[in-house]
Amino acid sequence: MDFGLVLQTDPPAAGVVELMRRAERNGFTHGWTFDSTVLWQEPFVIYSQILANTERMVVGSMVTNPGTRTWEVTASTFATLNEMFGNRTICGIGRGDSAMRVAGRKPNTLARIEEAMHVIRELAEGREADLGGTVVRIPWIKEGARLPVWMAAYGPKALAIAGAKADGFILQLADVYL
Repeated sequence: MDFGLVLQTDPPAAGVVELMRRAERNGFTHGWTFDSTVLWQEPFVIYSQILANTERMVVGSMVTNPGTRTWEVTASTFATLNEMFGNRTICGIGRGDSAMRVAGRKPNTLARIEEAMHVIRELAEGREADLGGTVVRIPWIKEGARLPVWMAAYGPKALAIAGAKADGFILQLADVYL
């Protein structure tokens, strides 16, 4: 059975890395962090250090979104981490409620999330994808690259998309600080 933990990327970042190292030593297999770029420190920089300082831990975003990070940059970032550390990431994606609202934007639509999931996975696994009329492929990605994409979902429409299109499902059941 797999067990994971979710941490905020509050300063110091080295503390998040150390907690993930301790979690792996104690049997945890997955480490997740939030991705709200104004509220917390940059998670992808921290992921590189978590991956460098663990042997098996799989890391993922809980959740990134298609509004604050362009799809090709998200795909390339995950693909770079996977190339360096052996397919040990998961792209958790959602509407981006906190990240978008803090920046004065509306959260993404479900249609945009569905399209982003497809494009990010295709690009990160070395296949071509359409970026709004321009077909691109990341040429340095080697055969065998993989990027599971999990979707955060709550309502019936989002749950239907997650079930049909995502590789996994993210549901936050409780917040101990409420």
